[in-house]
Amino acid sequence: MGKRLTAIATRTGDDGTTGLGDGSRTRKDSLRIRALGEIDELNSFIGLLLTEPMPDEVRADLADIQHDLFDLGGELCIPGHSMIRDEQVARLDARLAHYNATLPRLAEFILPGGSRAAALAHVCRAVCRRAERAVVELANHEAVNAPPRQYLNRLSDLLFVLARVLNRAAGGADVLWQPRKTQSG
Repeated sequence: MGKRLTAIATRTGDDGTTGLGDGSRTRKDSLRIRALGEIDELNSFIGLLLTEPMPDEVRADLADIQHDLFDLGGELCIPGHSMIRDEQVARLDARLAHYNATLPRLAEFILPGGSRAAALAHVCRAVCRRAERAVVELANHEAVNAPPRQYLNRLSDLLFVLARVLNRAAGGADVLWQPRKTQSG
């Protein structure tokens, strides 16, 4: 990953292709570029979430996740390369267990909402699920290592839990889903 951007507008993508990290070019609408774009969008939304007030440990975890997502993008932009490790997935598992231990048991479905930070965490979760689907679709057509898929799966769970944590940190609670009774007649 020694190549760094020195010019942003290179015009090399004007033909509908983009360069990969190994120097090859691929179409901008390829499954690989779609997956990279979803991960970039997720990282951008996490950056937006980080502009909100939140506990320091949540902020630190989200900052680590942003770096991991950059690694994940690096792995996907170089076919056959590996950057996401089992240890990164295990770290998400540990953070899930840590935060879950602080929350009341969930007995109902919850709606995305509550505090602004929690709502943004839910947006991040939804974007993460989309990124996961894009990586799975890519893996159906090209070789993709298991840790990136596992990482995105755990991350979406963690973002759900963090939304609950953020609601409590803001002095609120989960927004419970209330099913509508259907009227017969």
